[in-house]
Amino acid sequence: MSQPARPSSPPLACILQGAAAAIRRGRKFKQVLEGARAIFLARGFEGASVDDIAREAGVSKATLYAYFPDKRLLFMEVARAECARQADEAVQLIDQNAPAELVLTEAARRIVGFLTSEFAQKVFRICVAEADRFPELGHEFYHSGPLLVRERLVEYLSKAVERGELVIEDLPFAADQFAALCKVTLHEQVIFGVSPCCPTQDAERVAKGAVQMFLARYGKR
Repeated sequence: MSQPARPSSPPLACILQGAAAAIRRGRKFKQVLEGARAIFLARGFEGASVDDIAREAGVSKATLYAYFPDKRLLFMEVARAECARQADEAVQLIDQNAPAELVLTEAARRIVGFLTSEFAQKVFRICVAEADRFPELGHEFYHSGPLLVRERLVEYLSKAVERGELVIEDLPFAADQFAALCKVTLHEQVIFGVSPCCPTQDAERVAKGAVQMFLARYGKR
């Protein structure tokens, strides 16, 4: 006799939707996030205790749990909020009608700056370290970070194509290529601890090199 089929696990998207619904917002929501950000960066996900986060935020544990019933939810919200802030700041500085070289150079500087920042490095390491136990952490970081950058780039590139400045058939793929070019040399060096910091001249070299190579491939001839 055949055994009844076991119910499958809920897809990750459903887990994340449920997680978002579990978060409550209130007067001290931002205060809790700022305290959590400081503790997560200093101690990592596993080393960050709820007691320490509450103390840093200046709230009671009861207040913290009222907003975030799970530490994972709090970490994901910290990562999402920071990535969204970085992306929004970059977009505000970009004139969608400006020449491609000008816009892409500024975008590259922003991407390189974020990738080599202390926040991005530590969140990246936390997501990798916790990937097996908490895959939703990396999923959330990707959707609030790299995917958000991709969408912003696609939005601009499509307008540059319409103006005839660029010739691109696959916009999302081209956006991924540009982001990857911004990771050359420096990203791996800081992630693996080969270089503790990123000299300004090196960051500028990577940013300009990314733009030059991208335009050599997609610039209108």
